[in-house]
Amino acid sequence: MELTKGQVVYSKSGHDKGLAFIIVDVQEGYVILADGRLRKLEHPKRKKIKHVQITNIVVENIKKKLEDGSYLLDADISKALKEYYRR
Repeated sequence: MELTKGQVVYSKSGHDKGLAFIIVDVQEGYVILADGRLRKLEHPKRKKIKHVQITNIVVENIKKKLEDGSYLLDADISKALKEYYRR
């Protein structure tokens, strides 16, 4: 599956194992992740692609803001992820 900005992924390894993140950028072999709480947009987590569980969920409003370069808050990311923690 193609990784895209705004996509929800889960960490498979590390101290953040099992936590949900949103992809804020994709680099060669890595994804840049933020969750709005522990990993904010100012200090996102860089993780190898093999260490994340990919989902089919893409938060469209977050994706649009990331691609447009619009103003995005940590609260926007946190709010979007709360919905998926409830599942």
